[in-house]
Amino acid sequence: MVYSPRPMEEKGREMEELKVRVDEIERLAGTLGDVPDEELADTLAEAVRVLAEINARIEARVEAAGEESREADSLLSGVDFGPFDEALEDLERRERGAGEPGP
Repeated sequence: MVYSPRPMEEKGREMEELKVRVDEIERLAGTLGDVPDEELADTLAEAVRVLAEINARIEARVEAAGEESREADSLLSGVDFGPFDEALEDLERRERGAGEPGP
């Protein structure tokens, strides 16, 4: 299980909002051929605005993921795995010893 400070519902909403923005870009792209020349600059400006919003959301999520990764690294750096490693080595020694023929 992966730790996340945000509930799954919030992530779902973010994805839905992103899908709405992508749909808006697709709609704008589909209308470019039919837009009168005098409205073309405005339509392209709207597309650039939506793309900038999508980019900002993606950058924010990448930064949040990086922060979560740094937090996890910080937590793991304080964990002593020595006893676990020793127990694992002991188990491996016993398994190797069990495979050898007896006297």
